[in-house]
Amino acid sequence: MDPRRSAQEAVYCDLCETAFVQMHCDTCLVNLCTACVGEHMASDDLFDHKVVKFRSMNSNPLYPGCASHDKELCAMYCNHCEIPVCLSCLAMDQHLGHKLSKVSQVLEEKKLQVAKQQSELNQTIYPTYQHIASDIQDEITKLEKGYGNLLTAIREHGEDWYTQVDRIIKRHKTKAKEMKANQMQTLQKHLDEVNKKLSDIKDELHLFDYVLESNDISKLKSVEGNVDKYKKLPDKIVPSLPKFTPKKTSQDKLCDLFGNVSSFSFSSKESGYNFRTKKKSPPAESFPQVVQQPIEPEVVSTISTDYKHVKNVACLNSDSFWVCGDDDIMKLFNVEKDSPLKSIKTLSGNTPASITVTPSGDFVFADYKDKTVNILQNEKIETVIRLNSWIPHGVCGTPSGDLLVTMVSEDRKQSKVVRYSDSTEKQSFQYDVKGQPLYKCAAYITINRNKDVCVSDQGARLIIVVNEAGKQRFQYTGKSHTQRNKPFYPQGITTDSHSHILIADSRNGCIDIVDKNGEFLRYIDCELKCPWGICTDKNNNLFVAEYRGKKVKKVKYQQCTNENDRGTML
Repeated sequence: MDPRRSAQEAVYCDLCETAFVQMHCDTCLVNLCTACVGEHMASDDLFDHKVVKFRSMNSNPLYPGCASHDKELCAMYCNHCEIPVCLSCLAMDQHLGHKLSKVSQVLEEKKLQVAKQQSELNQTIYPTYQHIASDIQDEITKLEKGYGNLLTAIREHGEDWYTQVDRIIKRHKTKAKEMKANQMQTLQKHLDEVNKKLSDIKDELHLFDYVLESNDISKLKSVEGNVDKYKKLPDKIVPSLPKFTPKKTSQDKLCDLFGNVSSFSFSSKESGYNFRTKKKSPPAESFPQVVQQPIEPEVVSTISTDYKHVKNVACLNSDSFWVCGDDDIMKLFNVEKDSPLKSIKTLSGNTPASITVTPSGDFVFADYKDKTVNILQNEKIETVIRLNSWIPHGVCGTPSGDLLVTMVSEDRKQSKVVRYSDSTEKQSFQYDVKGQPLYKCAAYITINRNKDVCVSDQGARLIIVVNEAGKQRFQYTGKSHTQRNKPFYPQGITTDSHSHILIADSRNGCIDIVDKNGEFLRYIDCELKCPWGICTDKNNNLFVAEYRGKKVKKVKYQQCTNENDRGTML
């Protein structure tokens, strides 16, 4: 390419090729300097040259070349033949008597037609299809949730059957044991009586042996035999052994007894949707939009704690936060003070597994040794969830008032997320659509603005995000850091007002930021010492609990700006 034609170079006249371009011929598509305009206009008297300023180029119609006559441009349009025609075409009899129009006129009419269609597509049809797509997506979400509830109902009913069957088995076994004990007691009593008579008979036999060996008449006369009383034999007791008679039931009958899943169906309404008109937005200057613009991360506050290791932090508001460490005391701090405003102890005396502040402002913590989830209300700790064979780890509140709890089994072989309403289990996320475990060791948890549930899995060392119905959307396995290249080791996790997900990478000493679809955006790297628990306040300030630093740091990583004044986001 000629460097003079480059977009980054000056444009020169196409005729003399030395002077800067100042004019343009829309008819011939030639760039001209002022001195060459006259020469170009005289070069072809038959042509109506449309010379305009270079900045106004292409404002006039672009006349098409004639299909029948080379180097001829068509300024007219034959409406009968529906083709553009040149002057040579008009001189022939082929278009005699046909209605003609200027190409510019046809161009304007066509542009009006296209503009009308564009307006209809933009203002009515496209918004309608957007609404339809959103409506279908809502139906998909409802379907996911509905099937989740259906599977939960089947599972719970199955568990109820297991419980009832276990009770029946225990009842029959108890009855059998009682019958056995009764019959064994009767037989043992009868055996004892027979053994007593055997002992008496042996005594008689010994006496007879003694006197028979003696010739003393007095001893023989004193012996009176009791043989007759042994001649009446005891009754023979024959126990009848009870039998278990199982009732054979076919699988079909069992299915009927268990319950049925009704058939699915679709109903189609031909006029189910109506066209929607796009609403006109008010002028942008009337409603300036405040947005968050990324800036170089800056530590704006550092608060020292008395913990040897700081594990978790939870924002109460922009100025105060709860924190927990390696003992049984949880503390409320103000960003301006190193001394706590308030301190509370766990009921069990154990170190809390995690803490959170719900959207309604309640302070909640999980006790993994006590297997409980507790809430602070009216300065008193109340246990809201008590587990048996599962150990709680992470906890977070939802806008609807539910609690999401991560947990592992006592043998550490299973892990899941459970949604609770008050103290009642509503939903459980443990397996994917293929029946494989979602989590290896689910730890910290948060909920995004789009209702996605985001979990840091310390066992698998990755982030797992599922939708509201529990279906996996994506996994995030970390991104190679330019300064630190240790393996990704996620700990605390939180979100901000843009639905961005922030993850504490304790090994690399930084915070990863990804969007709601798992695409990496950037790092927050401001010399953090083993970041562990993290949270954000309503102004998108980040609070970081440094596991080894014994401190909590407040980090500013976004700048509020007016949308009208905003430049390019980096």
